[in-house]
Amino acid sequence: MTEAKGSYRRILRSSSIIGGASFINIAIGLLRTKVLALLLGPVGVGLTSLYTGFLLTAGTFTSMGVGTVGTRQIAEAFSKDDERSILVARRAMFWGTMLLAGTGALAVWSLRTILAVYVLGSASHSSAIGWLSLGVALTVAAAAQGALIQGMRRIGDLARLTVYSSVLNTVLGIVLLWRWGNAGLIGFVLIGPLTTFVLGHVYVSKLPKTLAATVSLEEVTREWTTLLRLGLAFVGAGLATSLIQLWIRVDVGRVLGTASLGQYQAAWTISMQYVSFVLTAMASDYYPRLTGVIHDHKAAGRLVNEQTEIAMLLSTPVFIAMMAMAPWVMHLLYSASFTPAIEILRWQVLGDVLKVASWPLGFIILAAGDGKAFFWTETSAWLVTAGLIGMLVPVIGLQITGVAYAAMYAFYLPLVYFLARRRIGFRWSGAVLRLSGIAFATCVGVGIVASFTRWGMLLGCLLAAWFGVFALGRIAHMGEFGGPVGRFGQMVRNFTGEKMS
Repeated sequence: MTEAKGSYRRILRSSSIIGGASFINIAIGLLRTKVLALLLGPVGVGLTSLYTGFLLTAGTFTSMGVGTVGTRQIAEAFSKDDERSILVARRAMFWGTMLLAGTGALAVWSLRTILAVYVLGSASHSSAIGWLSLGVALTVAAAAQGALIQGMRRIGDLARLTVYSSVLNTVLGIVLLWRWGNAGLIGFVLIGPLTTFVLGHVYVSKLPKTLAATVSLEEVTREWTTLLRLGLAFVGAGLATSLIQLWIRVDVGRVLGTASLGQYQAAWTISMQYVSFVLTAMASDYYPRLTGVIHDHKAAGRLVNEQTEIAMLLSTPVFIAMMAMAPWVMHLLYSASFTPAIEILRWQVLGDVLKVASWPLGFIILAAGDGKAFFWTETSAWLVTAGLIGMLVPVIGLQITGVAYAAMYAFYLPLVYFLARRRIGFRWSGAVLRLSGIAFATCVGVGIVASFTRWGMLLGCLLAAWFGVFALGRIAHMGEFGGPVGRFGQMVRNFTGEKMS
């Protein structure tokens, strides 16, 4: 088996494990959202998005990038089989995380009244903010646990952690809402980080033990200085992104009302979840692998093209189907009162096509540890979105939130491609260019037809099925699978006349 075929198989294996876990997580998350929508309606969904947005923003700031940078440090040491470096990184992350989690929770609790007024618009939310301080501490601790598991490439444990925490989160969250309604909303938001932390502790305890050696304070301080130096840039980008997202929610709610905010949040939730099976797999295995080869430009470029092609093959049938079935999906997952969110979702699907094409390029910046470039690319992209929404929401209305999302990735994709070219001399392969172009054009066409006629749903489903068959055949060929799978791949190649190799 050639090196390229082995790499494709590894990508497929990790994608199937993490993607399968993400698919289960998506299904469970959609059930949780459905219950929330039915029990509390658009207003409850909107309020939950504000609480969740605040928790994400505070957790991002408090963590100081420990999840992203910690994964990079652990992965780099792991790729060199350097147990001493792994031990030092683990110690630095442990003590640093305890300090950050405690400090962040205390700061949020102490400023709960001020934060309630300026973020949520009323001092009546101060009690809720106080409880969310606990979620901030748990979020930071869970991020460090995830960095250890991911950096040491424990893909199976990462998948199990994702599924089990989602199941517990959903069961306990639904019980809280069913029993207490709006009064259980804060508990509903806090259950997520709590279950992730508890189960994360279980899986971290199963990691291979490093050498029982003494680590000096100087070593820990030096490692923590590296984590903090890179983390500040990453957390700056994450904080800016979270603040912009929170501002968008606040602005939509202020200009168009809480019900419109619920419509926006419904489309946003679906958009974030249905494609996460591909993006999560990318972050879980591809990022640590890319970190290990980032200084070998040829190997890094080959890996980026391989990951992009697999990601597009796996996600394009879903994109096409989502464009066609957006009304049915929205009514199924929420209710008929969420009809205005359908067009937002379709615009976001177009943005997601560009997002999947751009993400492998963005990880080049992360793997190289270029915090400054990461900060400016992420922040500038979200500023494009915020600027469009801020200027045009009063004029166009709710639909501009979807258009702005697509515009963001139309800006972001060429930007990260330019940076990838400059850093490792990267070029897209012909297969990736053709595949991405076909995926985007097909989604645009299906979206237009489905907007004007009911036959668009049938057309989209047929095209999604055809592309799914093509993707399976292409994947079978790339992985050099034998037996029935290999014969199926060859049959599909003969039928389609596929020349992407």
